Amino acid sequence: MKKSTKTMALALAAAMTLAMTGCGSNDQPAQTTTAAAAETTAASADTTAAAADTTAAPAADAKVFKLGTTVNEQDSFQVAAEKFAELVAERTNGAYAIEIYPNGTLGGERDMLESMQIGTLDMGIITSGPFINFSSAMGVLDMPYLFANNEQAYAVLDGEIGRELLDTLEDSGLKGLAYAERGFRNLTNSKKPINTAEDLAGLTIRIMENDVYTASFQAMNVNATPMAWADALTALQQGTVDGQENPINVIYSYKLWESQKYATLDRHSYSTAIITMSGSVFDSLDEATQKIFLDAAQEAAEFERAWVAEQEADQLQAMKDNGMEVVENPDLDSFKAAVQPVYDQYTEYADYVKRIQEVTSAMN
Repeated sequence: MKKSTKTMALALAAAMTLAMTGCGSNDQPAQTTTAAAAETTAASADTTAAAADTTAAPAADAKVFKLGTTVNEQDSFQVAAEKFAELVAERTNGAYAIEIYPNGTLGGERDMLESMQIGTLDMGIITSGPFINFSSAMGVLDMPYLFANNEQAYAVLDGEIGRELLDTLEDSGLKGLAYAERGFRNLTNSKKPINTAEDLAGLTIRIMENDVYTASFQAMNVNATPMAWADALTALQQGTVDGQENPINVIYSYKLWESQKYATLDRHSYSTAIITMSGSVFDSLDEATQKIFLDAAQEAAEFERAWVAEQEADQLQAMKDNGMEVVENPDLDSFKAAVQPVYDQYTEYADYVKRIQEVTSAMN
């Protein structure tokens, strides 16, 4: 099932427009996700039509796997999914085909993970938040200011530690194949420029529904307000929250400059997007085919990361052109000092944190 050249060209040319879970929600209620999916798929006749829009028809004798995402066809997850499908089809000589179901047509992120657990869904590309519900060790990747840049994140995620964390999912019936990305998360607000952690005190900031995020922002004396992204957009527009935190691509795609005057590139957390497979489905493959899937997922992840990087400079400039005041070099030492109590609180991650810091320190 080789994707069409036209589809990939459109994907590579498009600016990213993110769907709900891509903006971050650790444990979003099913009804919220379903409603979001319904809004974004109103133009689709059904899930089969949604898949047909993004993948060529597989060979009659191909084994077809379904891959779900909660984002639309212009998103970076779609870029990763299409590249993954292309590589698998080529390297298995058409014996395996991957059909892509975007826009939440196969459920929300946690719904899809649960479906993969029991083998009723083959694959998905899932943001990092929900995985803590399936492996507590995965929560270490949510710790604040864990990585200084993309290179550090890739060195850890593509290395021994990243593989080890993915392997912890196997006890829950999931197979983590590779880490694509959502990107580094940054702050925006409607009140004032944020140069130091102290500047955040008293602001009401919407955050992901994630305990580590809540602890991190409370440590900076923020009124941390976890909520689903759909609700956050309304709250930002109405001014019931002062700000939010998300990658540049989300700030750009949702035109947050319409409600947010100020942005601070503090890069407080790096959000992954894991190409995930049902453990039982993966185990049904022979060893050679398993390696093809693992290698194809890694290459697709790296392809998607490069695509995201190509977009970011233009998106940042568009934020400025639309009136946002962007603090590009805040006092990161003040932020790191403020969140140190979070590291003291989550001692269960101490060993992983130490090992991660050994890798990142060696790169300085």
